[in-house]
Amino acid sequence: MATEIKCEKKIIRELFDMWYCIPDYQRSYVWDTDQVRDLLEDTLAAYQENKDAQYFLGSMVLKINEKTDHGVTYTEYELLDGQQRLTTIFLILACMRDMMPDYADVINEFLYQPEVKIKQQPERMRILFNIRSDVRDFVNDCVKPLEGTNTSLDIIKKNAASKEINVSIKNMSNTILVAKGFLEEYHSELDGYLTYFLNKVLMIYVATEELQDAFQLFTVLNNRGVKLSSSDILKAENLKELPEDQRADWAKKWEGMEAYFGEDFDKFLSHVRTILVKKKARMTLLKEFEENVYSDREYNQSLKQYVTRTPLLSRGKSTFEYIYGFYQTYSEVFESDHAQESGNYEINNYLKLMSIGLGADYWVAPVMYFYRKYHMDKFLEFLKLLDRKLSADWIVSTSPTLRIEHVNDILKVIEERDQAEIVLTSDVFDINLTDFERVIRDDIYGKRFAKYLLFKLDLLYLGNTTPLNPSSVSSIEHILPQNPSANSRWAKDFTEQDREEWTDKLGNLVLISRRKNTALGNYDYDKKKEKYFQKNVEVFPNSIRVYQNYSTWTLADLKKNHEEVIGKLMEGYR
Repeated sequence: MATEIKCEKKIIRELFDMWYCIPDYQRSYVWDTDQVRDLLEDTLAAYQENKDAQYFLGSMVLKINEKTDHGVTYTEYELLDGQQRLTTIFLILACMRDMMPDYADVINEFLYQPEVKIKQQPERMRILFNIRSDVRDFVNDCVKPLEGTNTSLDIIKKNAASKEINVSIKNMSNTILVAKGFLEEYHSELDGYLTYFLNKVLMIYVATEELQDAFQLFTVLNNRGVKLSSSDILKAENLKELPEDQRADWAKKWEGMEAYFGEDFDKFLSHVRTILVKKKARMTLLKEFEENVYSDREYNQSLKQYVTRTPLLSRGKSTFEYIYGFYQTYSEVFESDHAQESGNYEINNYLKLMSIGLGADYWVAPVMYFYRKYHMDKFLEFLKLLDRKLSADWIVSTSPTLRIEHVNDILKVIEERDQAEIVLTSDVFDINLTDFERVIRDDIYGKRFAKYLLFKLDLLYLGNTTPLNPSSVSSIEHILPQNPSANSRWAKDFTEQDREEWTDKLGNLVLISRRKNTALGNYDYDKKKEKYFQKNVEVFPNSIRVYQNYSTWTLADLKKNHEEVIGKLMEGYR
């Protein structure tokens, strides 16, 4: 018998005459200030423009559950999609209740049903927050009681500012503060706005009794343009393959990963996919998992046909264990202080260099894979080789496709070889030194890799006992200016031909810890050192070296420095 699928349009007043549960496998509440303000501002603007027109707020996907409480049977809707909007509306209504005492009892019915024994009516919240027990406790303590958002305001403010508290509680507290501030701002219009909000703002929901069908609806809506992240759907598709007694545990672990990576979670999952598949991604993340991870067949390029194979992963527990294992690896690699005991900062410095300097994040997957397999064995040597290979490919203009292929070749070598030392001897790390030297000797200013080369020089001059810690605001400065004035010392010391040949070369460039200032940058060298460089090169070892070693900046000085930095780089790349 086909499963019935319900689809209805309901205004807010009707939506909050229903009962909901946010299950333990759902993601955290993540809406921030901008999203809450957008909802409030858009609905207020709709009210001000036309009080009779309806405003569509979005859609929800629900699973229908029949429940019995104190002998009373009722329908509870499990929220698969739409919990962010519904939770936000719930919190806004709580704020309206506590700011509008004349309507407090009426609004409270949309949030909470008190126990009435003579009616056999049990106590029940409109939304059960089963994401985590501490979230449920926060709602019961600070939102549920009449005047709760007022009497608990100090706690709510503390939660919103905390970096330690559960992410859902932090964001719920922030939403309450944002809503209160907004509603106070438009206090004179609250009566009319409340009426509009309850009776003209609407949502559409689709619901089914079968969890499998509900998850399928969740996925279908995503493909039809409802904005759901790949990680949300991947989680949902794998949770439905788990026994019910395992879902809560893995849902909480997934929530922890989401909180750790934030908006970069899908990017992390793409790195995991790369480690598994070791081929360039040609489809969406979900499609890649469907066809290249879970499928029992793959396309054989030489045979020009599909062939059977063992899936790389199965859905459910093995997927969760694999992804969670690499999350632990990632946090160990990037959160550990690898210099804590040894005092050697090279591992930290190379990770920092690649994260701030390389033009793409191809390097993350091989770093995770190598560390997961070999841990600290030859890890520093591997980082040096990986940085050397990927940066040299980039600098000599190797195509992005070929650069990705080289990364996949490195992943295959890691997979195939039992010892870290043998990985390091592979020819997958070979580079074209001749082309590399040719490029770095030429003009580099304006090239995407120019800042990376200057960071690399900093690392090479830094040594291993000091952390690489460049300023968050840094720019490339020409020592010999690009457009010196005709009456400056620069015009006397450099011919026009000299300036054309040498201005944009590596030997004439340094990093400074401020935005580029053309007016100051055109000073003669002695004044430039005193007024401009002195306070703006302290975190850049190569810039400090130039500042300390060169009292003048003539063509001979520039050429000497150019050979110095080229030699330093070539030493590093050999």
